[in-house]
Amino acid sequence: MKDLLVSIAQGLVEEPDAVSVTVDEPAEDGSVVYHLHVSENDMGRVIGKQGRIAKAIRTVMRAAATRQDARVTVEID
Repeated sequence: MKDLLVSIAQGLVEEPDAVSVTVDEPAEDGSVVYHLHVSENDMGRVIGKQGRIAKAIRTVMRAAATRQDARVTVEID
């Protein structure tokens, strides 16, 4: 899951080396929070107009997690 998020983000940004993902420990309900970190200059590219790209990234991650019977949340930092 982490690799999927990194590959999606690296395809969107100008500085793919600055992309990193940290993962929190699973919560009591089994959900896992992924924190996506990109450079300040690429923040707009990842979020998109009115958050459309960010919403699409979250949707893809949620769909991939459903296939593995997991619950995922993506936060963009």
